[in-house]
Amino acid sequence: MAERSFKHEVEKLKIAPGAEFEGEGILAVTKALLQSGVAYVGGYQGSPVSHLMDVLADASETLEELGVHFDSSASEATAAAMLGASVHYPLRGAITFKSTVGTNVASDALSNLASGGVTGGVLVILGEDYGEGSSIIQERSYAFAMKSQMWLLDPRPNHASLVRSVEKAFELSEASRTPAMLTMRVRACHSHGRFVASENRRPAFTVKDALDEPRRDIDRMALAPATFVHEHEKIADRWPAAQAFIKEHRLNEVFQNENLNIGLVVQGGLYNSLMRALELLGLADTYGATALPVYVMNVVYPVVDSEVEEFFAGKDAVLMLEEGQPEFIEQILHTTVNRMALTTRVHGKDMLPRAGEYTTLVLLKGLRRFLQKYAPSMLEQERIPEGVRQMLAPKVTPIVPSMPGAALDDGGPVLPRPPSFCTGCPERPVFTALKMVEKETGKHHISADIGCHQFAALAPFDIGATSMGYGLGAAGAAALNVADADRRSVSIMGDGGFWHNGLTSGIGNAVFNQSDNVIVLVDNGYSAATGGQDILSSRGAGPTRTASLPIVAAVRGIGVKWIRSVSRTYDLKAMKQALLEALTSRESGPKVVVAQSECMLNKQRRTKPQVRQRLKAGERVVVEKFGVDAQTCTGDHSCIRLSGCPSLTIKDNPDPLRRDPVATVESSCVACGHCGEVSHAAVLCPSFYRIQWVRNAGWFERQRNRLANAVIGSVQRRLAAREIRYAA
Repeated sequence: MAERSFKHEVEKLKIAPGAEFEGEGILAVTKALLQSGVAYVGGYQGSPVSHLMDVLADASETLEELGVHFDSSASEATAAAMLGASVHYPLRGAITFKSTVGTNVASDALSNLASGGVTGGVLVILGEDYGEGSSIIQERSYAFAMKSQMWLLDPRPNHASLVRSVEKAFELSEASRTPAMLTMRVRACHSHGRFVASENRRPAFTVKDALDEPRRDIDRMALAPATFVHEHEKIADRWPAAQAFIKEHRLNEVFQNENLNIGLVVQGGLYNSLMRALELLGLADTYGATALPVYVMNVVYPVVDSEVEEFFAGKDAVLMLEEGQPEFIEQILHTTVNRMALTTRVHGKDMLPRAGEYTTLVLLKGLRRFLQKYAPSMLEQERIPEGVRQMLAPKVTPIVPSMPGAALDDGGPVLPRPPSFCTGCPERPVFTALKMVEKETGKHHISADIGCHQFAALAPFDIGATSMGYGLGAAGAAALNVADADRRSVSIMGDGGFWHNGLTSGIGNAVFNQSDNVIVLVDNGYSAATGGQDILSSRGAGPTRTASLPIVAAVRGIGVKWIRSVSRTYDLKAMKQALLEALTSRESGPKVVVAQSECMLNKQRRTKPQVRQRLKAGERVVVEKFGVDAQTCTGDHSCIRLSGCPSLTIKDNPDPLRRDPVATVESSCVACGHCGEVSHAAVLCPSFYRIQWVRNAGWFERQRNRLANAVIGSVQRRLAAREIRYAA
């Protein structure tokens, strides 16, 4: 069950040739793959291309009709290894995953693929997750493209350009026998646009044909001594072939003005932001028409030297707009200028920030510096709104730790709001229990992992010291396996990371090395952090996949003997007991605690349609909510400190004689019961209560409710009268 369904949208993939296709960027890319005659596709979900995998899964019927094989890969390495099908066969293959972390995982397979080269066209669609909205380490795909010599496309983020780039990428790959990569930023993935559709093509050579006609070329295998030949082949044959194809088919674009002696060079993916910045300067219109010469690099690697020479001719200075660091393209331009003895000055990171996302505002500042130096008269046309102009002024907004009861005045400091678990998340009680256990056992070194559970490293839990990669939680604590230590380390791993590689790199490694540490496996039933996709242990994953494989059986099968499974993480008493046993057990070997409860977001997606259907049918439905009795609450707020639930907050104390605000539960509560469990497990207070809202109640239930309200109302009126009498 993914975050959203594309069952309706994928019908657009069947649109007639010549018709106008309209939709999200990821749908446009999927259509481009089908128009390119792709034979097989695969990949692993991850922002910002998670939805591309969801679209492919929902379009399974269309893929089957065209004879396209689709694989939902277990990891990025699995996906990259799929491309081996194109080494000997004229099969066009495409995979997708998140970069940079996904590229790191897939690096071994991609390096081997790039060494021997390919026969069929190969395309890797990368989610270039860079900038403030990113959830990963800030690195670029460019370094990997250079390292393994794989061509890197960064097309202009409009649908026509995206579709053409996908189609031409396959041709470029075939012409140069080299894998190609195409980066998709989040705006390109989710932007809406249109283009004129072409006909979907069945692969000229199918996967079935490959099986029927096995082929083998030992020279294409990454095997010594052929690998030494591959390096020379890359430089002598594939590189010139790629440059010639790029130039012949005009994959890069030039918007030239012969009368100006300055120009701009920009990565294709930054083109829209550049045009908006030029528009604010009065140097472009809303349709992108500009007087400034612009060289748009839709293919950022390899750089075509002859195109650079032609664009630089007659120009005194050029500004390179290259996002991220190091400034790989700028360095190449400096080398090209030097070798060709050009007189053009190349600017880039000397006028723009060395790191960080190049938003319109950032580009605007850099362009103004460049134009002030070389064409100050052009700035006389700038139409920068006053609000934007104020943002251009140097300003530092202090960030201070939040404090209970702190007030914010206009212009005051911004209080940080760290990312946290969703309302009702079943992972929250795991860390509440661990926090409680540490009060008895003392602090432990805790190795975190990639996934929702990584939020536990932030307030209010502050649990987690390191995070080395997806599924590497247990491996991250491998060095801390000391037999005579007084305490054991604790490592966290989610079910998505477990099936990704954690079963071998974490659990298997711990068994092999006789680790005595504790491993907590958070089993929420989905690859939740990437959008709620199904994994091997998911329940009801559909007819096309084998799922419902128990994690406990896999852990036991690899050799773990000490296993405790908690089937309901919200049961703090059971959760705490399992963790305490694991940390104090005298048995040798790794201790594994499997904490099971369904991801609350996916549960809501699954149950809400069912509830609506039952209500529509007039069936009885019970909705639970939790609340806090303001008269009983002492204002201690320990429940908040041990829970951190977004629906649990504070409000003014109704008692005029008490100043401390009281806890309250907002309407977003999903009745997971964690706040109440925390209060009672920690022996905090009895102020939490649970209510049941019965909809479509029966006749007897309604009569009983009227009677109860009458009795309770009578008692309340007598108590109120007595209070008034005593007060008088």
